[in-house]
Amino acid sequence: MKYLDRLSGNMFSNLMHGNSMAYYIKPLHGESLSSDFSVDVKEKNGTYLVHAELPGVKKEDVDVSINGDCFTISAEIDQMDQESEDEKIIQSERYCGSVSRTIRLPMTIDRTSSSAHFENGILELVLSKEKKKAGKNLEIK
Repeated sequence: MKYLDRLSGNMFSNLMHGNSMAYYIKPLHGESLSSDFSVDVKEKNGTYLVHAELPGVKKEDVDVSINGDCFTISAEIDQMDQESEDEKIIQSERYCGSVSRTIRLPMTIDRTSSSAHFENGILELVLSKEKKKAGKNLEIK
C-alpha cells in the first residue's frame, strides 16, 4: 500500500481511511436500463391499450413483435462516450444495454389491425383482438 501511496499522492490511503477529500469515480458506462421498465395494459372496445416507459431510447431502437397472444417489447441503448483532446470524462451515469419484456394477453392479437406509436420515451400500442372464428362441428362417420 505504501508503494501505491507514493505513486498516487496518498489518494488510495485517503480513500481507504474515509477521508472526506477522497472520492470514488463510477464506471464510465453506468447502470443498464432496468429490465422491469413500466408497462400499463388496459382493455377497451375490443383492443388492448399498452403504454411502456422507455426513457432515453430512440424510436429506431425500439422493436415490437407479436406472436399469438403474446407481445414483446425490446429496446437497445448504445452510449457513445465522446471525449475530445481538451476534455476528459470524470463521471458518466448514463445507461447502456438492451432490455426486453414479453407479456401474455387473454386473447390472440390481430397483427394486421394493431398499431404502435413512440414519442418522448413513451411507447403506445393499440393491439386489436383477433376475431373469434366460429367453431366447426365434425361429421361423425
